[in-house]
Amino acid sequence: MNTQRASLLVLIAVRFLRGRGNRLIAGTARSALFGTMIGVAAMIVAMALMTGYREDLQQKLTQGSAAVLIYPLSETELGEADEVVRRLSELPLVDEVRRVTYGQGALASRAHPEALGVSLRGVDWGGPLTGLGRVELDASAGNRVPDQGVTEVVLGGDLAEKLKPEPGEVLRLMVLGVGGGRPRFAYESVRSVGTFRSGFSEFDRKLMVIDRERLEELAGAGVGESVYEVIVADLGRTPEVAARADEVLGPDHLVVDWRELNRELFTALRIQQVALFMVLGLIVLVSTFNVASNLVVLVRERMRDVGVLAALGLGPKALRSLFLLYGGGLAVTGLSAGVALGWAVSWGLTRFELIRFDEELAAIYFISSISFRVRLGDVLAVVFFTLFVTALACWFPARRGARVRPAVALRYE
Repeated sequence: MNTQRASLLVLIAVRFLRGRGNRLIAGTARSALFGTMIGVAAMIVAMALMTGYREDLQQKLTQGSAAVLIYPLSETELGEADEVVRRLSELPLVDEVRRVTYGQGALASRAHPEALGVSLRGVDWGGPLTGLGRVELDASAGNRVPDQGVTEVVLGGDLAEKLKPEPGEVLRLMVLGVGGGRPRFAYESVRSVGTFRSGFSEFDRKLMVIDRERLEELAGAGVGESVYEVIVADLGRTPEVAARADEVLGPDHLVVDWRELNRELFTALRIQQVALFMVLGLIVLVSTFNVASNLVVLVRERMRDVGVLAALGLGPKALRSLFLLYGGGLAVTGLSAGVALGWAVSWGLTRFELIRFDEELAAIYFISSISFRVRLGDVLAVVFFTLFVTALACWFPARRGARVRPAVALRYE
């Protein structure tokens, strides 16, 4: 019996939703549907924007360096460094361990004789140039072994566009180093054999990759210059890997992960995402009042129908459920259309890269373009929020409509 009554209520709610024969009900229903659709679509796109930006930034940060960074607190010999790499490589969840040296310098070309400040990244030149995103080597690069006293390097894409080196041109590099306990400058002739595009503005416009051993010779030995980068496939397990590395290496090394290094940044992004969710939620909140007003119109325009249903045995509880089903049907229809529209807009913005930044803005936001990523968790948050506020908005008019007496309703004109 309960199943039959529920089916009857759904059928009546569907007939009411069609709004045939009453332009006022149909008009207010369309207004409620459109408002809900727009509000939900705006929330979906906004959440996709914030999620895509946060994930892209996280990916670029860990791609350009690593998930876990380990800084030696004392000078290490070659054998000790190899032992550190071996011990780290044996840890669970670790995909790769790289020994990298960083430095600072300036680079000049014929097209740009005023030297540009660059960050130097020294890697093991015989291996693949990992951690740099898309690398494009010149056809003449060969096996990338320096010849004729000229050190071969790979430039960030934006840096190469500024310097405009000609094919085979020898560039002038100045490296800031340490010698005899004092700052010193070392000069080197280098040749660009390719460029890379990481998508991270800070790297693409300032970073230059060079052979690690050569960079250490130019910069001189110093505490903390070499860094061990630990690559972890599952970034969610990064704290676990960092804790294990700290146990293995002891107090002679400082172990930090990408979450610690960028805690304030990602905390601010999450707070911003929550704030944006609440602000755009006001659009959905306003649209729920359209649903509630449509429910009020329905109760008044269908007063005689309500009286007939009550006279046939539908009690106040069943009538209240009927009106809530009607309001919920409007909300679900608008919600479904809004989710589909939000997903389509997010897909189009990402597929055609419609939101890109010039160099100045990229330096502020750290990335050159934004991907809109629709995640299930964000969609569920929007769905639950919309259904919750709709239920609250519909509860009062549904309760009022359920309390109409059959005799009064049947006399209503």
